[in-house]
Amino acid sequence: MESIASPYFLAVLFFPVAFIYSSVGLGGGTSYTALMAIFGINTVAIPMISLLLNVFVTSVGSFNFIRNKHARIKLVLPFLISSIPMAYLGGALKVPKEVFYQILLISLVFVAFRIYILPQTTIKLKVGQKGKIIISLIVGSILGLVAGIVGIGGGIYLVPLIIILGLGTEKEAAACGAIFIWLNSFSGLVSRFKFNSINIMDYIPLIAAVLAGGTIGSFMGSSKFSPKTMEKILGAVIIVAIILLSIKVIML
Repeated sequence: MESIASPYFLAVLFFPVAFIYSSVGLGGGTSYTALMAIFGINTVAIPMISLLLNVFVTSVGSFNFIRNKHARIKLVLPFLISSIPMAYLGGALKVPKEVFYQILLISLVFVAFRIYILPQTTIKLKVGQKGKIIISLIVGSILGLVAGIVGIGGGIYLVPLIIILGLGTEKEAAACGAIFIWLNSFSGLVSRFKFNSINIMDYIPLIAAVLAGGTIGSFMGSSKFSPKTMEKILGAVIIVAIILLSIKVIML
């Protein structure tokens, strides 16, 4: 692990991240990736670690949201059809460190903008069922590719998109996000193991931390917490990550 921070220190940071993200149906890949970039982990290793952590967190998250009957497979299926192969393709790519950081930073800014600038925005799609499927396929392919390259799962885009387009409720969007992240992360991870593999035993503390945080967070998010409250907390975490990552990008 090429890092200025120990895995145990990162595990302490990753626990609350997994808790907050999983409460709204997300895996936490954006913040895991940002934190690892900030603390100097190799950019070749970062996507694989983030995808691996996403798989663990959303395994529990998917179970909790499905158990509480929030999942709608018909809603998420069109996104998955195109995103899974594209996530595999993204996982096979090696991008320059500068490009990696730029894609990640744009991702974080987009999410913060959606949470704080357009929190109540909805768009009514004046298209038929066929049109919605086409849009879902296009969006899914883009999200899958980014997920595989950066290791962010893609759900952090999908969840707000479902809400903005009025395709489902906040709980349904969270459930779809968890399922979407799990499948795309798994696809990207399979590709990473084949083309850009690392020794995952070095990251056991991180896996344990996100499993604990994800289990508690997804349980509370699927049954207790208000999605809007948790989203605001998530936004605060992302803004801090944007500031720290921006400093690192400037110093490259």
